[in-house]
Amino acid sequence: MSLRYGIIGCGRISSNHIAAAQANELEIVAICDKETTKMNDTIKQFNLSEGVKKYENYREMIQEETFELIAICTESGNHGEIALTCIDQGINLIIEKPIALCLEEIDEIIRRASIKKVKVCPCHQNRFNKAVQKIREAVEEERFGKLIHGTAHIRWYRGEDYYKQAPWRGTWDQDGGALMNQCIHNIDLLRWMMGEEIKEVFGMIDNLIHDYIEAEDLGIALIKFSNGSYGLIEGTTNVYPKNLEETLYLFGEKATVKVGGKSVNQIEEWHFEDQIDDPKAVKEENSESPPNIYGYGHTPLYSDVIDAINNDREPYVTAEDGRKAVETVLAIYKSALEGKSIKLPLDKCSTLEFKGRFKK
Repeated sequence: MSLRYGIIGCGRISSNHIAAAQANELEIVAICDKETTKMNDTIKQFNLSEGVKKYENYREMIQEETFELIAICTESGNHGEIALTCIDQGINLIIEKPIALCLEEIDEIIRRASIKKVKVCPCHQNRFNKAVQKIREAVEEERFGKLIHGTAHIRWYRGEDYYKQAPWRGTWDQDGGALMNQCIHNIDLLRWMMGEEIKEVFGMIDNLIHDYIEAEDLGIALIKFSNGSYGLIEGTTNVYPKNLEETLYLFGEKATVKVGGKSVNQIEEWHFEDQIDDPKAVKEENSESPPNIYGYGHTPLYSDVIDAINNDREPYVTAEDGRKAVETVLAIYKSALEGKSIKLPLDKCSTLEFKGRFKK
């Protein structure tokens, strides 16, 4: 029996969610957006049945309909409020990244979800990339030996047209900048692969050519993990004339791996001391060429969440994972603002603390 599903927010990323919902044979009950045109376009694009309801107010939608799973795809700054409202109604959630922009709000999501016994999955779909799964397998099997350092490079381009499409983009109260929006997927992967717990962060951010947005278009950070390894993050939306790459390197005492492509979907280097697999075969069997930066991860992420609901287990990507990714970005912001390294964990922090950071 398929789960009753709805989506809140019919913007740019919603298409990937609805496609994943259809691929997993969810019953799409209702969709919600403040703009009726976006809802009509969604219904037409996906040939949704006439029975699918349209709502301009998400509170009204969840009061009038019954759902087992909802996807939240609105402006990032609204994720927390909407998530808490849905959790209070006992609805399981997939929340588009970032899970929220305030650590206290995320902690409340985690707390209330536990009380209501609902599943919350932040949409870090790149964890399901074939290449990423292969690397994770090697990490869990300890084939790297001691992890030494890892690097995450996100070298993309976003122009003024992108920000004009949705005025909330690049604002501190609804989005954040390149690190929080475009780079958080790879930041999540770096932290996940290198041991998750971070001891210290030193970061610098700037707005170099996007003077029409509030937040950063360049972020660079050094990370010291609790296990003694190090990380480097380089994220930018300034690369001319288009997206160049999203690349993750892992260096261990017994292995070196590089996964690249447009969105960490192609294994480019695979060197292990144990030589238990053929590098050429690994590259061929675990590399993908998706049509865009979003990759193929949404469908397996949805499959996992559905299984988690049906079998009462935690999703593969948990709300705590989403918190760690946001915490990393906020620590970089905080370090850049204060001009010093920041110790983790952070108990409180929000993008709102950085309003006016690049005021001209």
